Amino acid sequence: MNDDTPTSRAERASRTERASHAARAGRATRATVDLAALRHNVEVIARIASPAETWAVVKADAYGHGALPVAGAALAAGARGLCVALTQEAVELREAGIDAPILLLSEQPPDDAAALVHHGVICTAYNEHYIAHLAAVAERVGKKTLVHLKVDTGMHRVGAPNDQAASRARMIVGTRHLVLDGLMTHLATADDPSRVETQRQIDAFAEVVPVVRAIAPDMRHVHHANSAAALRALGEHATLVRAGIAIYGLSAGDGVDDLSRELRPVMSLRSKVAHVQRVRAGEGVSYGLRTVLDRDSNVAVLPLGYADGIARRAWQTPARVIVGGKHRRIVGVVTMDQMMVDCGDDDVEVGDEAVVFGRQGDESVRVEDWASALGTITYEVVCAISSRVPRDHIGAV
Repeated sequence: MNDDTPTSRAERASRTERASHAARAGRATRATVDLAALRHNVEVIARIASPAETWAVVKADAYGHGALPVAGAALAAGARGLCVALTQEAVELREAGIDAPILLLSEQPPDDAAALVHHGVICTAYNEHYIAHLAAVAERVGKKTLVHLKVDTGMHRVGAPNDQAASRARMIVGTRHLVLDGLMTHLATADDPSRVETQRQIDAFAEVVPVVRAIAPDMRHVHHANSAAALRALGEHATLVRAGIAIYGLSAGDGVDDLSRELRPVMSLRSKVAHVQRVRAGEGVSYGLRTVLDRDSNVAVLPLGYADGIARRAWQTPARVIVGGKHRRIVGVVTMDQMMVDCGDDDVEVGDEAVVFGRQGDESVRVEDWASALGTITYEVVCAISSRVPRDHIGAV
């Protein structure tokens, strides 16, 4: 009997997938994604940005929240389009049945052009060679492709220089199958109201808009506002805002934290105590025995580690986890699959809930708390939660 036929291989793959799903379903460590909170956040941003459209940024698997369910929830809440970073992300949304406008935020490898044209993705362009290649592919496929021209007004990452925007616009308009649908830039310091560079970028952008409009009078969109700029209502004269971190209920930075009060956190991360042991004063914990206890303590082991997205160095920071209604310090180096927390003399049992970020009773830990403790930003904290952590999406319509 041949057990390597296509049918047998498919059956084995199906069994493996079912086993993997069952194992993930039983895992103690889980991220909960509240889609009702996400819809609320989209509605808040849409109200602030009006009459500009709100487009939801769902790149990087929706900042770790799950691109497909987040995209559906955002569109249901009034988002008019989606933004992604990679061809793969756009294609996955299309193949899942999402037919809303999808904007790629930067140029992609030339070999991706055919897929982008085929799936009707709005392409961002700024280099002559990319515009020429995209135009040739669109003509070969025989399909009109919308393009947003990106200009670099001061961030100096990607984009055409302002003084070359007109020539790039003429190049796009001069093709048969490319349509100049939008003009965009990206703000480098919008999350810090004290920085004058933001207004300089907006002013520089305002200078180039009429130049490009004269070349493409039917151009629909002009946009520069990210989450921070949208919350600060800096999207004046823009036709859309690109809302990323704000729709996930997280602060875009300390400078705009006060503007995020209406937003609701979308993701929480929880686990359960897997083991408890009494460790004597003077004993070290974890690899290198780097944390030496100064008193006898009940040490709880949680089944998540740096492979799940918890920083290995968290033990050296003020980061805290809630166990038994109290904030607990992390002791010892975070390992690949486990981390330890100091519970003092409190009674802790296997199976007790541990909250990495989220709420337990009257206590809470914010993603912002972890970002501050680690010296990073909220974006990195949630994006770091790896794919092996199951996501439970709740609050779906």
